[in-house]
Amino acid sequence: MRMRSLVALGAMAVVGWVLPASAQDSIKIGWSISKTGPFAAGASVTTLPNYQVWVKDVNDAGGIMLKSIGKRVKVEVVEYDDRSNSEEMIKAIERLATQDKVDFILPPWSTGLNLAAAPVFHQLGYPQLAVTANTNRALEMTKRWPGLSFWLGLPSELVDGLVETLTKLQKDGKIGKKVALLAVSDQFGIEQATAARAGLKKAGFELTYDRSYPLGTQDMQPVLKDAMAGSPDTMVAFSYPPDTFGITETARVIGFNPKVFFVGVGTAFPAFKGKFQANAEGVMGIGGSNADLPGVKNYIEHHRKIIGREPDRWASPITYASLQVLQQAIERVGKIDRAAVIKEINSGTFETIIGPVKLENGLNKNFWAVGQWQGNNFYGVAPVAKQGARAPIVPKPAFK
Repeated sequence: MRMRSLVALGAMAVVGWVLPASAQDSIKIGWSISKTGPFAAGASVTTLPNYQVWVKDVNDAGGIMLKSIGKRVKVEVVEYDDRSNSEEMIKAIERLATQDKVDFILPPWSTGLNLAAAPVFHQLGYPQLAVTANTNRALEMTKRWPGLSFWLGLPSELVDGLVETLTKLQKDGKIGKKVALLAVSDQFGIEQATAARAGLKKAGFELTYDRSYPLGTQDMQPVLKDAMAGSPDTMVAFSYPPDTFGITETARVIGFNPKVFFVGVGTAFPAFKGKFQANAEGVMGIGGSNADLPGVKNYIEHHRKIIGREPDRWASPITYASLQVLQQAIERVGKIDRAAVIKEINSGTFETIIGPVKLENGLNKNFWAVGQWQGNNFYGVAPVAKQGARAPIVPKPAFK
């Protein structure tokens, strides 16, 4: 793979990497991703590596088959760094469409950036596979913008899995009803905490602590000490990766050991297990995977060989699966016809590493709501009825 520089757009750093395919015989795909700024930690684990693995896999296989010209064509990539800034991201998306004239655009990382990008993708006529976005407005938005799809479940669905898990544990006598709830004051945290607050109260749980904290908070001790004061059986934190690591480390240092310790995004990252080692055992978070599923098992090893590290156990497999869906939709249409590709994505059934995927009103239903570190894998524990669901380990072993 060789590198070439492109003209910078405003403050954005930009790199275009072109794979061996002549201009007339390539499919040009672009993305704007957070390579710097507060979202870089998540994007560099979940999103960008999977874009890179998929592009390599497609081109190693000879490219994407276009029936209209009777041959496979390789993928050419144009990439921008949005610096975790919505204005920079929107400028990059517009440039990709109007100046770079890419055939397809892959989505940014985070709920906030994907929601900001949605009307732009729609106006420009591109499908938007918003994997790393969670909003209870998803059905309203996919109806308004048919090219938009969501892949990780609604906040209400993720919370349903959490409440299902906690309710069973409470009925089994493993936990009480006291819950401490905290969330990052960003779109993701607001959406998840709102759904959790309603779901937990409806299920009869008592919120002993319910606070948000600013994005970028470095010192988690004041927040956790206040949460700890209520002696909760369960702590739930809807946090971004840096916060997830900070909350867990702080809890270890101050000896905060609720029976259920739930944090995330970032809990499913291999780096979480790498940092906390035995202290990761029993920690719960959003998502999960069935690492025993052949497609997922092979994907984990394949990702490790190409990127040099394992993928996270939540959104990474689904990100790769969404790209498999995009490729299959393009090949079924047989030409670069974005409107037809959108229609196929919304109506078709696709074989992916996570199993069959068929969107319902623009929503993927093949996802995990709650996972837990058990040994060396972050296994899905809810929905309980989902194939491969593990029984949760509760109480969580005390931090050492």
